[in-house]
Amino acid sequence: MAPNDAQTARIMQQAIWNTADRYLRNVVEPEDYGDYIIPFTVLRRLECLLADTKPDLLAFLAETKLTGQILDMTVKSKFGLHFYSSSPLDLAKIATTDDKVLESLELYVSSFSDSIRDIWDDFKIIERAATLQKAGRLWGVVKHFSTLDMHPDSLTDTAMGDIFEDVMYRAFNTKGKGAGAFYTPRDAIRLMVDILFSSDDTGLTGKHATRSVYDPTAGTGGMLLVAARALRELNPNIDVGLYGQELMPTAYAIGKADLLIQGGRPDAIRQGNTLRTDLYADDKFDYILSNPPFGTDWSADRDSVEKQADIPGSRFSHGTPPVSDGQMLFLAHCASKLREATPEGGGGRAAVVSNGSPLFTGNPGSGPDRIRAWLFENDLVDAIIALPTNMFYGTGIATYIWVLDANKESHRKGKIQLINGVDAWHPMQKGMGEKRREMTADDRKVVLDAYNDFTDSEISRVLTADNLGYRDVPVSRTRHYGVAVTDEALETMAAHKAWTPAHKPLVKALSGARWNDLPQLLADGAKKLKLKMPVGLVDTITKAVAIDDPSAPAAVDRKGNAVLQDGSKIIERIALSEDVDQHMASKVLPFAPDAVWDASVAKVGYEVPVTRIFFKPRELRSLEEIDADVQSVIADLSEKFKAVRA
Repeated sequence: MAPNDAQTARIMQQAIWNTADRYLRNVVEPEDYGDYIIPFTVLRRLECLLADTKPDLLAFLAETKLTGQILDMTVKSKFGLHFYSSSPLDLAKIATTDDKVLESLELYVSSFSDSIRDIWDDFKIIERAATLQKAGRLWGVVKHFSTLDMHPDSLTDTAMGDIFEDVMYRAFNTKGKGAGAFYTPRDAIRLMVDILFSSDDTGLTGKHATRSVYDPTAGTGGMLLVAARALRELNPNIDVGLYGQELMPTAYAIGKADLLIQGGRPDAIRQGNTLRTDLYADDKFDYILSNPPFGTDWSADRDSVEKQADIPGSRFSHGTPPVSDGQMLFLAHCASKLREATPEGGGGRAAVVSNGSPLFTGNPGSGPDRIRAWLFENDLVDAIIALPTNMFYGTGIATYIWVLDANKESHRKGKIQLINGVDAWHPMQKGMGEKRREMTADDRKVVLDAYNDFTDSEISRVLTADNLGYRDVPVSRTRHYGVAVTDEALETMAAHKAWTPAHKPLVKALSGARWNDLPQLLADGAKKLKLKMPVGLVDTITKAVAIDDPSAPAAVDRKGNAVLQDGSKIIERIALSEDVDQHMASKVLPFAPDAVWDASVAKVGYEVPVTRIFFKPRELRSLEEIDADVQSVIADLSEKFKAVRA
């Protein structure tokens, strides 16, 4: 933005927010200022955008008999307008008298074309106006906004975008934690955008470049607008198509309005529940950005989601997470919306914000694990970036960016990069909700450089899916049996239906034998004595004479299977990149020489242990230092005791 644009924008920002001090104070709560200021800002910008064509448009409307969509299409073709107002009213005309201001305003906003009329309902502009009217402030607000010059000749789309962002920032700043529900910090968005665009093909800067940007959780449209602006900075001639979907009415209205006041299409953001209905079901996109809600219960959408999951190859067919947290559904949805690669190149890229849960939640074979397996095994995960804590308005917990790519660069194929950006931040001068840290341009450059370098470093690890995949191998300890032919053991044997007194001498002769040899010794002895020795009796005898003997070899039954200690079973997690037997030989057998395992029944899963991978052990303090501190504390306490006694 040019210096004069920036100065104009700053003056306008202050003029808009002066509404609060002049007209809203003592009428509405400070945290609700934005609910009143934002709708009037949007209304004023839209009427300024329409001002030049309004006389000719009104003349055309007075003569035409067209209605509905045919009329809208004709207006678009004849005047180049995506939306319009059929009323001769505007804020200036309404403000000429303080009589019937509310009625005139209601008539005015109802005159806008169907394509944008819904935003006034979602803004509840007439309800807000009625509150101001009751307090005797509505006429003052209308007159104040009617004097603000928001004509595109005075304020470019970029300048107006900055103004609206400032207004939203101030509005959400008064709401504290509430802002996090539908407003993503610009520093986080900028990092996501920088990462996405850093790995695009050369066509991005071509003469006829076109790109589509999609956000299934669009909120107030910030991600779409930041992405569009960044693309146009790279290539002023690029054709950028913006597409979004948002459920919350207020956020939808703000997002749609924000795009409108910057020259966007009325239908760029559609209102609806993305989990239930994908309003862009037939579309794929070049870039996808999303900050889905963390830990949000999706039980209300469960029937719809599970019906979709039953359809092979659908967006949710790879697995569903617990109903207590639906963010992995959005991750799977974003992956399903990536434009497929072609022989000429292309392939969509996505950046999706998450908390730590999608990195590791769920056992092997569970819904979350199956989603991870699908992403990793299809080479869709390009990078995962750990962000600083206290980066977002509604939460101070650890957050991450999943970077997905349907057509990785050749040197990144088959690889997954983990980047530890937790220390790339500076403190904010004034916190906003839970957001107390921000990533400056220099901080973002640290992360972006690590991404582009694509090498192992202090903050980067380049891995494969096998490094993140694992086998859960069951491991047990074996029993060690000696042989003791006791009277109690003989009583147990005698209860078997195949037992005869003739078996007793044979069994007594087993004392001191190796337990593992008993099945063969019993079979051979019975043959010599011409006795029957069914396997049931063999099992009864071997079990009855068994006693624990740590010095004996590991016990093996007559089928050659190890006899396991009850309650000794544990699960050993082994990376897919490791050989199971080699792992056991180096990590298990030195500590449990009698351990046995069965790799054939191991369960395969995936996790991303970012914290463990980047863990740096701290050097322990020396005993001398600790002792000195203890002595200091003791001396201090001794002095205090002396003072008490005195």
